Amino acid sequence: MILTLIFLATIGVITFAERSVEHLLFAIAALFFNAALLSFIVADFNRAILLACVLAAAITAASTIKYNHSALKLIVTDLPLMFAGTVPFFVAQYPRAVLAVVTGSTALTLAAIATLIYGAGSPIPLEVRVFLFSLAFICVATAYRISGSAVSFQRITAQRRCFYSTFVASLIDPHSWRQFRGLALSDIANDPLPLMAAVPARTIDYPDIIVIQHESIFDPRVFGLPIEPTVEAFLSPKNGLYGILNVDIFGGGSWQSEFSLLTGLSSASFGSNAYYLFKQGAGRFRNSLPHSLAALGYKTMLTSSCRRSFLNYDEFYRSIGINERIFTDDFPPPFDVRQFETTNSDAVFLKAAFDAHTKSIADDPTPRFLYALTNFNHGPHNRRLAAPGQFERERAFATSSLPDARYAEYYARLAETASTWERLKSELATNFPERPMLIVHYGDHQPVMARQIDRQLKLPNDARRAFRTFYAIEALNIFPDRFVSGPGADLDIAFLGTVALQQAGLPLDPIFATRASLLDHCRETYFASPSEQKRRFHRTLVDLGMIDMAPSVQRGR
Repeated sequence: MILTLIFLATIGVITFAERSVEHLLFAIAALFFNAALLSFIVADFNRAILLACVLAAAITAASTIKYNHSALKLIVTDLPLMFAGTVPFFVAQYPRAVLAVVTGSTALTLAAIATLIYGAGSPIPLEVRVFLFSLAFICVATAYRISGSAVSFQRITAQRRCFYSTFVASLIDPHSWRQFRGLALSDIANDPLPLMAAVPARTIDYPDIIVIQHESIFDPRVFGLPIEPTVEAFLSPKNGLYGILNVDIFGGGSWQSEFSLLTGLSSASFGSNAYYLFKQGAGRFRNSLPHSLAALGYKTMLTSSCRRSFLNYDEFYRSIGINERIFTDDFPPPFDVRQFETTNSDAVFLKAAFDAHTKSIADDPTPRFLYALTNFNHGPHNRRLAAPGQFERERAFATSSLPDARYAEYYARLAETASTWERLKSELATNFPERPMLIVHYGDHQPVMARQIDRQLKLPNDARRAFRTFYAIEALNIFPDRFVSGPGADLDIAFLGTVALQQAGLPLDPIFATRASLLDHCRETYFASPSEQKRRFHRTLVDLGMIDMAPSVQRGR
């Protein structure tokens, strides 16, 4: 009876954990390696195999939950994030998921206890256990190599399969452990790339550059859903450049998109440290969009929809060249930070942000860089935050397209944002008719509810769909011959700052000129691109001290 249970449990767990035959051999070898390891604790194979199955089920369940909220599977370098403040945030934002975690953890704990008490088999001599452990070690190492090693698992990190094998592979990958010892680049070559010559400016009249990060906003058309004219004018402005933006994250971690836009690098290149870049990276990145603009005479400002104490925002943004940093606890009355935090309304925040901006430029011709970070469309979307009694027509429109209350709330908030921007743009054009301005809008990541949209619509499998948002670049008081408009190519967020400089007609220093040359090599996939030019460019940045990797720098593979 116990052997039948063990056999069925093993088949069930492997099926649940892998859902694919691609790395099945490695998953089975890993399961039995863990069983051989556990046999040193329980001294019999019955309980060792059952406990290994419980462990595999726990890893798979945890990885599934992470995948549902981030579109990426669990790997070993994710574990430190539990101690980085993510747990309280997750509890507050997703209580149902937390309840599922608690319930599942309790069930698995009870299963482990029952196994220890009732599942004992015949004791196995120590020398037999040592032999089987050695054999299992050889088998798992061989299966890992046959499976393609770390690279093959990295390619499927955004696919809904191979949960258990992906986690175990990350345990074996030596690069995972290097991430714990300091900042390290995963895509860097040994040989540097010579920098290109600087590109001269196409204008002597430098425009203000305004970049607005729109929290959790994506284009519904990515899922084949229709949009109304107001929303279309926001996502695809008639006289603007617009398109699909590929980002590194899903569901949260907005600062990783902020990092990529401002530094021209992928946060994913830094592995588990991607989450910590605003803390560990402060002072380490010496070439950024704000640095470049400041060198051209720009004054730089950040307006953030969070408080000054959030993460390490104030210090990080100071370190990359933003001189004036305004947070929600800095805005003067009538802005009320506590009232604002009940909805994080874009109508309220963007008005305060642009009031600060227009006040600073009213009597000062110096060109300005404004970076505004919103938070209105962040999940969850089971609460009505859109202005009461307003945007009901838009809510009904969304419901007619997809009968899901969460999507209707998302769309209503998006409509409020679009309406707010239409009003603010009109005010800018009216109040500053001769001041050139370039405005960049983009979505930092999709919200968690987008995963439910994908499932409800039963769209064809596309692992990259979850990482697509939007970008839209508009111009005010800039001659049309200096500005490219219309549908643009799909773009990776690491290139968005460079494209903004090009659209503004500003000069590109040798680093930005070289980065611009990589557009043809990488374009919509910066981190995922196998481009050797990109890897050599990273080496150049490190060698020039533009990225400070001290105390250690990962050598090229």
